[in-house]
Amino acid sequence: MAERADDRLVRLLGIVAFLDGAGPVRVEELAERFAVTPERIRQDIDALWVSGTPGYMPDDLIDFDAYSLEAGLVSLTQGRGLTRPLRLGTREAVALVAALRAMSTTPAVMADPGRAAVVASALEKLTAATGEAAAALDVRLGGDGDPAVLGAVTRALATGRRLRLRYVDAADVTSRRDVDPWRLVTQSDATYLVGWCHRAAGRRTFRLDRVLGADVLAEAVSTRPEGAVVDVFAQVASEASRSPRVATLRLASTARWIAEEVPVESVRDLPDGSFEVRLRVTNPAWLQRLLLTNAPHVLSVEPADVARDVAAAAVDALAAYGES
Repeated sequence: MAERADDRLVRLLGIVAFLDGAGPVRVEELAERFAVTPERIRQDIDALWVSGTPGYMPDDLIDFDAYSLEAGLVSLTQGRGLTRPLRLGTREAVALVAALRAMSTTPAVMADPGRAAVVASALEKLTAATGEAAAALDVRLGGDGDPAVLGAVTRALATGRRLRLRYVDAADVTSRRDVDPWRLVTQSDATYLVGWCHRAAGRRTFRLDRVLGADVLAEAVSTRPEGAVVDVFAQVASEASRSPRVATLRLASTARWIAEEVPVESVRDLPDGSFEVRLRVTNPAWLQRLLLTNAPHVLSVEPADVARDVAAAAVDALAAYGES
C-alpha cells in the first residue's frame, strides 16, 4: 500500500530525534523500531541527507556518517536544530489548546478514561502556559451521529457488554449485528467502533454515524483484540487484501490526494504527469462513488467492466434528475 506523506514525515522527524538521543544504531534495529524495512530506512536517510534549513547549502543540511552507513550503522552527525526542544509562539499554543479541547469532546477520548486523563493533563499544562489567550478560547464540536447511539456504545465499552447494532453500510444496505465492542477510534473526520462482529465471525469496523440504533445486551463480550493498537486503515487494507477484485485507475496529477488518503497497493508516476494506482475493491459502491466524485480527474479505469458500471451509475443518476 502506498505510504501517506504525513506518515513518512513523522517517521523522518522521529528518526532524527531518536538518533540524537540513542547515538549510532544499526539499520536493522532502526527498521524494527519504526516498523519498516531496512531498505525503507536507507531511503529515509537518503531523503534526510538532502534536507535542512533555508539556504540548503552543504553546511545547512542534515548529515550522517557515510562510512558508518556503508557498514550498516546509522550515525547522525548534524541535526540542523531538529533535535532542539520545540518553543511555541502564542498562535501555535492557542491552536494546540483548541485542538486538545476539540479532542477531549470526541467519542474516542470520552469513552477511554486513560485517554481522557492524558488529554486533560496536557490541556491543563498548555492552558496555564498560554495564559489569557487560551482562557478566552471556546471550542465546541457538533455530535458524531446519534447521541443515544454514542451513549449505548460507551456504556457497553465501560461495562464489557455486547452490543446489538442496526447498521447501514456504504452500499446503503441495512443489517442487524451483534458486536463485541473493543474500542472507539477517531480518524480523519469520522469516529469508528472496532469490535468482533458475530454475524461476520471476524473483526469489523463500523462508522458511528452509520449506526442507526444500538442496544446494550446482557451478554458479556466473549472476544478480545489481539493487539493493543487498533488501526482503522490497517484493517481496511487487510480486508481488501482478501478480495480478488483489483482495479487500476489512471488519474490526473490534481487527484494526487487519492494516492495518499485511499488504501492502495501501488502507485506509479507516468511521464505525462498523471499517475496510476492499483487497489483492491471490497465494495463496488464505494469505488463507484470515488470515481463519480472525482470524474474530471479520472483518465482511465481497468478492468473495462468497472468502467462500464460507473458509466451506467452516472447515466442512472442523470436520469433521476431528468438530464439524460
